[in-house]
Amino acid sequence: MINKKGQGMSINVIIIAAIAMLVLVILAILVGRSGTHVSENTECIKKAGICREKECEENKQIGLMGEYCQGNMWCCSPVSLE
Repeated sequence: MINKKGQGMSINVIIIAAIAMLVLVILAILVGRSGTHVSENTECIKKAGICREKECEENKQIGLMGEYCQGNMWCCSPVSLE
């Protein structure tokens, strides 16, 4: 009689290892992308601002569009700058 138990066990280990590697790759991609989003708006946050797509309310603009935030975003202060 042939013992197939050992062969089945190694296939299961290979499948589990492949799934684990796929999960690790996906996690690495997600962590890498979130790190770039954090660094994009750091300059605005240092100035106590918030990056917004719309123009800031009156007397709440910290810098020019794209100066402290990436792209077409404004750095706005949560409080009046008067």
